[in-house]
Amino acid sequence: MACSHNNTIWFFFLAIFTVLISPVISSRVMKLPVTVESPSTINSYCESWRLAVETNNAITWKVVPSECVSYLETYYNKGQFDNDYNVVARYALDFAKTVKIGGDGKDAWVFDVDETLLSNLDYYKAHTYGAEPFNSKEFNEWVVQGTTPGYVASLKLYQGLKKLGFTIILLTGRDEAQRSVTEKNLEDAGYSDWDQLLLRGHEDQGKAATQYKSEQRSKMVKKGFRLHGNTGDQWSDLQGFAVADRSFKVPNPLYYIA
Repeated sequence: MACSHNNTIWFFFLAIFTVLISPVISSRVMKLPVTVESPSTINSYCESWRLAVETNNAITWKVVPSECVSYLETYYNKGQFDNDYNVVARYALDFAKTVKIGGDGKDAWVFDVDETLLSNLDYYKAHTYGAEPFNSKEFNEWVVQGTTPGYVASLKLYQGLKKLGFTIILLTGRDEAQRSVTEKNLEDAGYSDWDQLLLRGHEDQGKAATQYKSEQRSKMVKKGFRLHGNTGDQWSDLQGFAVADRSFKVPNPLYYIA
């Protein structure tokens, strides 16, 4: 009877010990996620991320979040990007129609080139929609091919501004050595009769985009140009000093340039 009583006590303590340590054992052996992200949750996050990018709240970001590659593929290939650009272009042209043109050739509109007039989407498709670090060598090799298409929305805006009498100034971060290929690419894409195409010279190398473009706009102002509008895909195209009366930001969630 004593042996039976001792066994009963031993099994009692063993049961209690097992209950107490089982959560610890299970937590070490298996960790289940608290929530499992669904495609809709990822899309919601990516839409919010893109909003932060476009409103310049996600400044100095380096690459597209890897989980948003599929979202951007849909954004560009299913027409939403084109719809967004069309809205920007319509607002810009509506504003342009309110400007009184002086007739002296000094009423100007500034355009950036890459991702504003010319689309490098095919390059970024081949580089995971911006989810990998930018390679300047590879991109420059792409640029010199001179086959980059234009945007339907930007071409309509460009032509509409010309009809209204605006002088067009093109201001790009491309290097002076790429002038001829850039001019031909722009012409092949349907753009023509711009007044000036400003590219980075030797003295501009190493300057941040905001500084470089501000300095170039300042030179235009000193020459008597009235900068009524400015269209670009980067905030660095639009901010700084000697800014236009109105700036119109084109959507670009593929990359960020300070």
